[in-house]
Amino acid sequence: MSISALASQWLPVLRWGPNYNREFLAADGVAAAVVTLMLIPQSLAYALLAGMPPQAGLYASMAPLVLYALFGSSSTLAVGPAAVTSLMTAASVNVVVAQGSVSYTDAAMLLALISGVVMVLMGAARLGFLANFLSHPVISGFVSASGLLIAASQLKHLLGVPLKGDTLWQLALNLPLQLGAVHYPTLIMGLAVLAFLILARKRAKPLLKRMGVFDPQAAAFLRSDALAQKNLLGRAGRSVSLEAGSNNALLKLQARWSPDEDGMFQRLSIEKTPTGFSSRLETLPLTASTRMASGTITSSLFAATDEARIPDSVSSQLAEIFSGDIDFHRALRKGDRFSVVYEALEGDGETLRAGRVLSTEFVNAGKTFQAMWFQEPQTTAATTPRKGGYYTLAGESLKRAFLASPIEFSRVTSGFKMRFHPILQVWRAHLGVDYAAPTGTAVRSVGDGMVEFAGRQNGFGNVVKVKHQNQTSTVYAHLSKINVRPGQAVSQGQTVGLVGMTGMSTGPHLHFEYRVNGVYQDPQTIARRNDTVPVTAALKPVFDKAAAQARVALLAAGQAELNSIE
Repeated sequence: MSISALASQWLPVLRWGPNYNREFLAADGVAAAVVTLMLIPQSLAYALLAGMPPQAGLYASMAPLVLYALFGSSSTLAVGPAAVTSLMTAASVNVVVAQGSVSYTDAAMLLALISGVVMVLMGAARLGFLANFLSHPVISGFVSASGLLIAASQLKHLLGVPLKGDTLWQLALNLPLQLGAVHYPTLIMGLAVLAFLILARKRAKPLLKRMGVFDPQAAAFLRSDALAQKNLLGRAGRSVSLEAGSNNALLKLQARWSPDEDGMFQRLSIEKTPTGFSSRLETLPLTASTRMASGTITSSLFAATDEARIPDSVSSQLAEIFSGDIDFHRALRKGDRFSVVYEALEGDGETLRAGRVLSTEFVNAGKTFQAMWFQEPQTTAATTPRKGGYYTLAGESLKRAFLASPIEFSRVTSGFKMRFHPILQVWRAHLGVDYAAPTGTAVRSVGDGMVEFAGRQNGFGNVVKVKHQNQTSTVYAHLSKINVRPGQAVSQGQTVGLVGMTGMSTGPHLHFEYRVNGVYQDPQTIARRNDTVPVTAALKPVFDKAAAQARVALLAAGQAELNSIE
């Protein structure tokens, strides 16, 4: 292995650093400043829990972030101290050194060094799979108990007394002995802060008062009515309108929301009647209208769509549509332009959510990409849902037979080749591709098919096998959770499970395989020769007419931005 390759292996910053888009530097700098400001009080609290001086908390919170940026390989892993580790540090060091003494900090640093050496040795010995033997109930119980102990250990600060003890029982037994020494100004201030935090989590004003209506009878009805309790109070994503009388009393209140993707919305109506108030819940069809928007990239796609007031769901669709042509992480350039025509789904004339992108255009580094949604025309005898998808305006489908990757954002850590197995410690063929990703990341089926196997299988741990057309099958292994069952039909992009490290695994990742007629194939080679399918000759005249309309709509959307600039 060359010196440069070895250096890149141990310093990943040498791989991604030269390709960093400097246009993102300002936005990343703001994000870093915000995180730093949040870390300051958090790190002081961690130091307090560990019995360390405040500056130790600052070092422990910020230094790992800088070091991991240089030596780390994950873009999503969080590093630094946590409440549980701080508490464990205090409990361990207090056994050998008195808290507050000169040697306490030295002992805590030695404990951190020993812990680090043990973790390095376990990593070198590939013992990460031992984490599989820690059951979820055990971990949940440990975290819950730690939370109780943390809360109890802070009573001495709330009461202003020298409360002693390392365990919950010791603290509980020592508390009555210290009640006579309670410092009441400290207690009053602490209770006031707790009361403020509790009240801040509640609604600042009841719903009616926030909308300028003061009607005690209506407020009492909302608190007691089952439909209002279940569907309105404390529920996000509701569009609420009301009518009030001249005396500021409620006459009618309506809340609308669209909970599912079934083309329907729900309407809760509360009206005043001669005998009081009544409520009813209705399910009604959404109506679709067309919206146009456009924007220019200055830093990132989502920053530009936010500036153009485009809903996040539309932005995500935009990125997904052009994901095969544009690398939205590395290939965006300042000045890139986009236009989009999308559905706005309305209930009673109010926009409840965004629908499907109908057509879109993206100009990246001077190259224009266009796409439109096309659905087969409905026939009178049709009994199955019409097929639809995204196409270029020339009629080429953007949907390929297989996705390029089963994970949306990831990197390949081990390819289809001979390798030294990290657990078995032998050279053997690696008959798939490994993708690094955090535990819980969604794993997508790369194509339409049927689940042939879903369960636990030897070294694969939790594994899903999907059978596709043309004697092709795909395998998704080491999952932390399986979301499908044998015999279930799955569509391209559907989540079949979540990334994990079950089976013979040294860390969270996905092992992915392609098999054609039972023979293992390189997934990356399959992805490169993954052809698109054009519109059929029979549908071409209908498609061309729809494409002409899409061109006009996109021209109008782009012209709207030019007019706003002028």
